[in-house]
Amino acid sequence: MAAQVYVPKQSDRPEPLETESGFVPMFDGKSLDGWEGDPRYWRVEDGCLVGEITPETVVKSNTFIIWKGGQPADFELKVDYQITAAGNSGINYRSVVIPDPVTPANRFAMRGYQCDIDGKNVYTGQNYEEKGRLFHALRGQVTQRVAGRKPILLSTFPDPKESLNPGWNSVHLIIRGNTLMHMINGRLMSIVIDDDATGRRLSGQIGVQVHVGPPMKVMYRGFRLRLA
Repeated sequence: MAAQVYVPKQSDRPEPLETESGFVPMFDGKSLDGWEGDPRYWRVEDGCLVGEITPETVVKSNTFIIWKGGQPADFELKVDYQITAAGNSGINYRSVVIPDPVTPANRFAMRGYQCDIDGKNVYTGQNYEEKGRLFHALRGQVTQRVAGRKPILLSTFPDPKESLNPGWNSVHLIIRGNTLMHMINGRLMSIVIDDDATGRRLSGQIGVQVHVGPPMKVMYRGFRLRLA
């Protein structure tokens, strides 16, 4: 008897997710109400949250604008961004504000998980811990963190770099317990399973970065959050 091949029926397939249900705005597109950062680097322009470093305002250490609406634990976050080719930025979450040893006047240094973003798309989508345990997962990796070890590589998938645009891109973070998932433009970028009970954080602040380096500009629009 010939082996039978199972063909999924339409009723067996996952239904489309109502991806926007329950999301609330984090940014009004008109002002920096609800956010706190150094006004030399952050402003509102054309409905966007803009971070810019000019030749006159080059930073010596990374600085953030910080959302003051809470310290979420499990959540989903969505936002669109556009960045110049020389730019380096990122979205921090489950983070804390810390003293800056390089620039003590910088009141907006952070430590915590980051969805990395850069204009050349070398690091975009990876999971990096700012001023902490550093690289958790590169783009195209599923990793596990345990105490006292470098990230353990569990699996890889094809690098989705080709899905990243020179213009606007759409970030979707899904953060649940110790599982941290970064997606951009509907493509999975990285997953971290953080089993390091002493090093991980299960809640914290959200912030957006301008990075040490040459003059740059990054724009964010449509910040929205859904708590789990």
